[in-house]
Amino acid sequence: MTRKLIAFILILNFTACAELQDVVNQLPQGTGGGISQIDIGNGLREALDLGIDKQVSKLTQKDGFFRNELVKILLPEELKKVDKGLRDIGLGSLADDGLKVLNRAAEDAVGEATPIFIDAVKGITFNDAKTILLGNKDAATQYLSGRTKTALYGKFNPVIKNSFAKVGADQIWTNLINKYNAIPFTKKVNPDLTDYVTNEALKGVYKMIAVEELEIRNKVSSRTTSLLQKVFALQD
Repeated sequence: MTRKLIAFILILNFTACAELQDVVNQLPQGTGGGISQIDIGNGLREALDLGIDKQVSKLTQKDGFFRNELVKILLPEELKKVDKGLRDIGLGSLADDGLKVLNRAAEDAVGEATPIFIDAVKGITFNDAKTILLGNKDAATQYLSGRTKTALYGKFNPVIKNSFAKVGADQIWTNLINKYNAIPFTKKVNPDLTDYVTNEALKGVYKMIAVEELEIRNKVSSRTTSLLQKVFALQD
């Protein structure tokens, strides 16, 4: 009986997806009186623009990373014992200063993201928009990641490297990691902390866009324009 019930639910889900796919495929090109293919493309662009404006901009502010537990950059797993050791002997403020250096560098870098995101959002086609609308809850974020990650890495990395250099963090951490790597039988750690922080900053950016995407998909109250309301009503 249980198997039959599960099968029935799956059939209903697949049918619903297929029906939505058919509806979207048959939408007119023009804007007309209802919703169109153009509306869907514009609606997805608007949703991504909203995520960039509301969420990514927060990360550029002081403590945008450091005070946000969703994206706060911590030490690499292998070096967390360093952080713990400092705190255990009453040097928590020193440990915090070390973490702030990493997070400040990420905050500096994210300011480079917006122009790259804007170009990617402008390039959304109807087929892209259809795939996003019918996709997973983070499909828009994944689309943006696929089209911007390489360019963002190239922008973030030198900014983070320069930020480290200004406070001497690059040399401090390189020496620390190289000494750690010299200890026999330890798992080697990537001495390029710039690369580590660059990748962590990228993760943080996409995570915050995903937060906004989920809000728009799940909460009607977050669809702050009539276009967002029309487009995302299709996936409700």
